Parts: sequence; C-alpha cells; structure tokens
Amino acid sequence: MAAGDLVNHTRVDSTHPCYEMNMVSLTLTDSPSSNCVLLHVFLGFMSAAIVCGNLLVLISIVYFRQLHTPTNFLILSLAVSDLLVGFLVFPLSTKFPMNFCMYSRDVFCNLRVTFDLALSTASILNLCCISIDRYYAVCQPLTYTTKINTNVIVVMIMLTWSTAVLITVMFFIARMISENCQENCFVSILLSNALIPVFSFYLPMVTMVCIYLKILIVAQKQARSIHNTHSQSTKAGTAAAKTGEGKATRTLAIVMGAFLVCWLPVILCFMIDILNSLTVPGATFETLFWIGLFNSLLNPLIYAFFYSWFRSAFRLILTGKIFKRNFSNSKLH
Repeated sequence: MAAGDLVNHTRVDSTHPCYEMNMVSLTLTDSPSSNCVLLHVFLGFMSAAIVCGNLLVLISIVYFRQLHTPTNFLILSLAVSDLLVGFLVFPLSTKFPMNFCMYSRDVFCNLRVTFDLALSTASILNLCCISIDRYYAVCQPLTYTTKINTNVIVVMIMLTWSTAVLITVMFFIARMISENCQENCFVSILLSNALIPVFSFYLPMVTMVCIYLKILIVAQKQARSIHNTHSQSTKAGTAAAKTGEGKATRTLAIVMGAFLVCWLPVILCFMIDILNSLTVPGATFETLFWIGLFNSLLNPLIYAFFYSWFRSAFRLILTGKIFKRNFSNSKLH
C-alpha cells in the first residue's frame, strides 16, 4: 500500500532477508539466509492460522441457521476478506517484496499489489460496517431491527467490496499516469497520496474510533441507569453496574486496541513517507504492513470466539459431530 512511493522513486530500500533487488533493471535474485527461513516459517504459520480461524467462522455461519442474522452476515463478509488475506496475500508476500512490486510489472507482482490493496481495504471497511451495526444495536435498540435488516446488510457488503475494487483500480490508474509523466503529476499525487489512503485507512479508522467511543459512553450510561432504577442502594446493584460497565469497556478496548495496534503503525509510516520528513526503508514498511494484516487473525477471535454460540459451533465442527448427524437447526448456547 505504499502508494506514496509511486511518485518518489528515490526512496526505495532494497533490503530483504531473502532477495537482492536491482531497482534499475527490476530483477530479483535469491539470497537465502537463516532469517529468510524464519521469515518463511513465520508467514506460513500466520497464513495457516488466518485461513483456519476464518474458515471456522465461515462454516459456522453458513451451516447453523441460528447464526443467520444480519450482524453475522457482516462477520461472514469480514471472514471472507480475512481468509483471502491469509490464503493469497501472505504466500505472495514471501516471494514478491512490496517495494520491488511497486515498480515491477511482473504478473505476480501485480497480483500481490492487487490483493494487498483490495483485501486489506475490504477487511477494514467490513470492520467499519460492523461498528455501524453495533452503534444502532447499542445506541438505538428500539429502531435497530427496522434500520438494520438483511437488505441493508447486503447493500453494506456490496458497497464494501465495490469500494475495495474501485480503490484498487484507482491505484493502478495513478501508477499509469505517473509512468507517462515527465515530472510528478497532480492527478497521480492526488490519487496516490490523498484519495486512496483516505478511503482505505483514514476515514474508516476515524469512523470506527468515533462510533466505538459513542457506544462506550452510551453503554456506561445504560449501566448506570439500570443500577439507579433497580438497585439504588444495594451493593449487589453496584457490583452489577460496575460489571456491566467493565465488560463493555473491556470489549470495546479489545476491538479498538487490536485495530489500532495492528494498523496505526503502517498508517503513520505512510504519512511520514508522504510528508517526506523521514526516509522509511521498504523492508520496514513491509514489516509494518504484515503487522496490519495480523488483524485478519485477531478478527475471528474478537468478533466470533468471544460469543458463546460461536464457541459451541466451533466445538461441533472441530469434533466432527456435524458430519455424523444434522446439527444445522441445533440451539447453540
């Protein structure tokens, strides 16, 4: 996603534990090392973990009818994008470095850049849609079922994937424009340094932060209201209210903490690169990008494993019971 490098060819770093990159002739030469072996093992493990975790979510939602809800359809869309990150992005990352692929026109390099941008954008936008769903569920519970239904969720999912594809197309248009310009072009700079990062990162991030802060405030008010109404002077009531507030705080802290820890470093790195205040090595940017993609492993843990009905579904799948009899209509606890 280092679209900023698109208009600044002088800031490319060729350091990589597995390859030597000639950025003039755009050739890639194998340079194996012990660090290279460790990198391949780590990325291979990450790829398998992401695929398996999100595959469990996919099978659970598709198989068990109890999980056929609008909210879970958003989680299904998120699981699809995250599964593809593990299945496509990580394997391509081990073979084709990002800072090399930003300039190479190799078919596999173009595939890597396409999957990187489209799937990471889809994953972030799916997270944003889930935050919107949670906002209406917590902050407007009386109108939630009328505002958030299956048709609305389908539209949200279609917009998410369409936006991800559109941003990817915009990136390649910006790269083509840059190649045909003698000097930096305004359109290319606008697309690569402004529009693409805004819709891929900044806008979804700000939206999620604002929404979850609002949810946290409302959840705390609701907990205090329940405490004041039902047990104004009892210790049990005070404990229950504090427990409710604590649970809401912990859940939202995990959601936003995981997202920000994974994606904020690469976002800040990209901003530094655009502002030209500090040269960011390509290997550093790629490492931070992998950390961002690590969110694809945390997502099924956060949005699925924390719910008891998903845990029940996982147990039935992992023990193979769904292959012995029909559990699709079973009541998950």
